[in-house]
Amino acid sequence: MIALGYMAKRIVERPDWLDVPSVRNVYAVSDCISPDFTDYITFWAHNGFWFFDKPSRITRLCSQHGIALDDLTFVYYEAHPQQFKNDDHTWHGFGPDSGVKTDVSPPINPRLLGFDIVCYSMQNSPECSPLSCNHVAANVQVNTHCLIDTLDYAIDCLETGIFDNAEPGPMRVIAVHTLESKADGEPIRI
Repeated sequence: MIALGYMAKRIVERPDWLDVPSVRNVYAVSDCISPDFTDYITFWAHNGFWFFDKPSRITRLCSQHGIALDDLTFVYYEAHPQQFKNDDHTWHGFGPDSGVKTDVSPPINPRLLGFDIVCYSMQNSPECSPLSCNHVAANVQVNTHCLIDTLDYAIDCLETGIFDNAEPGPMRVIAVHTLESKADGEPIRI
């Protein structure tokens, strides 16, 4: 897996229109449903994967720009080392934007919540998460966070064409982790 970096998100409960009763909340990588802490790209403090190398960079931005820290959940992302082109069903490598420094410090005690499938048609920042954005979760097995439980099943879903008409690709399989408090094992919220 490739270390992509961190994000702070406002995780929301499953919207009524997402007709998958087993889903409790949406930990999608995209910010279509559970928004990122702000429109962070305008600050140009992100890394070459368009996330952040350390959580402290996020909290510093929030402090500097008066962004509320209420109800933020820190997440850490890793990706399968290849992206899937759904137009010809082939796998290809990818890397960070070479013009932006990337030096991710992996967390000490992350907790894997599952895997999201994310489209990257522009090859830089994450665009849509079809599991939630396009209701693909109604056609595959997802957990309570609207994520796929295993890497193998996520790859299988891509290779069998379930995501072919969801969004333009390529698609990346991204592992979604929360950062846990040592005291109680709950996700770190600010």
